[in-house]
Amino acid sequence: MAESNQRELEIHDEFMEEDDISAIPVSTTSPPEIDSASQDHVDDVHNNHVATAPPVQTDQSNPSGMSSPSLSEKPLLNLSIVPVNVRRVTPRSHTPNFFTPLGSPIRRAIRLTKFDPQDAWLPITESRNGNAYYAAFHTLCSGIGIPALVLPVSFTVLGWTWGIISLTVAFTWQLYTLWLLVKLHESTETGMRYSRYLQLFSSTFGDKMGKIFAVFPIYYLSGGTCVALIIVGGSSMKLFYEMLCGHECTSKPLTTVEWYLVFTCAAVVLSQLPNLNSIAGVSLIGAITAIGYCTIMWLVAVTEGRLDGVSYDPKKEESNIAMIFSILNSLGIIAFAFKGHNLTLEIQATMPSSDKKPSHVPMWRGVKFAYVIIALCLFPLAIGGYWAYGHMIPPNGGMLTAIYQFHGRDTSTFILALTALFIIVNAVSSFQIFGMPMFDDMESKYITRFNKPCPWWLRSISRAMFGFGCFFIAVAIPFLGSFAGLIGGIAIPITFAYPCFLWLKIKKPKRYSFMWLLNWTLGLSGTALSIILIAAGIYVVIDTGIQVSFFKPQ
Repeated sequence: MAESNQRELEIHDEFMEEDDISAIPVSTTSPPEIDSASQDHVDDVHNNHVATAPPVQTDQSNPSGMSSPSLSEKPLLNLSIVPVNVRRVTPRSHTPNFFTPLGSPIRRAIRLTKFDPQDAWLPITESRNGNAYYAAFHTLCSGIGIPALVLPVSFTVLGWTWGIISLTVAFTWQLYTLWLLVKLHESTETGMRYSRYLQLFSSTFGDKMGKIFAVFPIYYLSGGTCVALIIVGGSSMKLFYEMLCGHECTSKPLTTVEWYLVFTCAAVVLSQLPNLNSIAGVSLIGAITAIGYCTIMWLVAVTEGRLDGVSYDPKKEESNIAMIFSILNSLGIIAFAFKGHNLTLEIQATMPSSDKKPSHVPMWRGVKFAYVIIALCLFPLAIGGYWAYGHMIPPNGGMLTAIYQFHGRDTSTFILALTALFIIVNAVSSFQIFGMPMFDDMESKYITRFNKPCPWWLRSISRAMFGFGCFFIAVAIPFLGSFAGLIGGIAIPITFAYPCFLWLKIKKPKRYSFMWLLNWTLGLSGTALSIILIAAGIYVVIDTGIQVSFFKPQ
């Protein structure tokens, strides 16, 4: 008990030193003499008060702990019984600062777990009970997609050696930038958790820079991907129905637009799941189906053997300029195969975090597992597809077109139908995770204006409007894919450049150190790659032309 009283007395002294004592009125007259009996009575009263005082705690209604208790909230300071002119000399406390509510380590820990109150109302951060498994599911579902099926096309220009080297360098590069984003999610300096890519970019470089350089690429990677998924999913539904129905089907088949609508309705129904953590099971199904169709495609290509007349000689163009742009286009195909960086911070935001157990530990564990699986899908797909088809690989559709074009007759209908089904399920699942940042942005506008959670009926309507808005774009502008290289070049820095610049700005590594040189090199290289791919995309559009056909999807 004596030790407890001594410790509380030391806490009282620290509070006395922290507060502005100058605000206490002090009498200018000479103090009255206090006899020994009165002095003993005052000391007894003071000691009894200290012994029964409850420990000082921060206000539970203010979880951030950013404001210390006010003078009136400190039961240890009772000016009515402590004479202001009596000065007690107490030895300086040797208790470590982290045992007091005012200690800076405690403040830092409290700030680390401090969230914007509105985050609890938004779909990305509404639930914070994620784990490494959820991170792996989301990363796999968003990291494997239809662009990976075109990887063998890049080898037709680059050849075996440079194709494998380029694919390996791109894979390592984007994995490194992904690690940077995972480490930048939470700051020990400011105590902030950056739960969205745009939030991190804007807080680092300013809102103006964020609107100029980050808003369009991030929204394109979300909304544009959802449009592409409607096109791929609807077309696969049509193909799946034709394989099941065959020539004996007497019913009138649906048109391409109607299949787009069927897919959109399925995606909109599934989008009613409230938050990012609630679609973890959906992402798991999407990841399994993505692994499934990638594996089926390269296994069918390899087991069926090489086609007759296959050549592995790199394609040659008539002019040097055309050859240069063909090489750049091939590098762009490899770069576009890696996606999902715009969702990394959002996925990590679903995890709990504390000073002892920061969220980057389980997040990186899940990412490492996911990218081992991604590597086992992409490398066999690119190498096996190029080995089987060589320069005969169809430039439009890649492996997806080659499977049905070259093996449609000698491969089991069940295998082909299963591949189409896997693509459909994966597209519906991927729609949810790529659409989540858009759902979050729409609801944040309502919450910011009205300062209350978005009602369920408005949430349902807004998500349905987004889904059918993507459907309208897919139907109205079917030639949007012709601009994929151009628009994709604008989005390249999200994966390959911006994380490096963010690290340099936030962490401030020592000049000319390894991390300083590495991030400057990769950041500038990613920016240059983006500019070159934009130029190549413009050249392709001018050289090949665009067949404009509004509301006439093929």
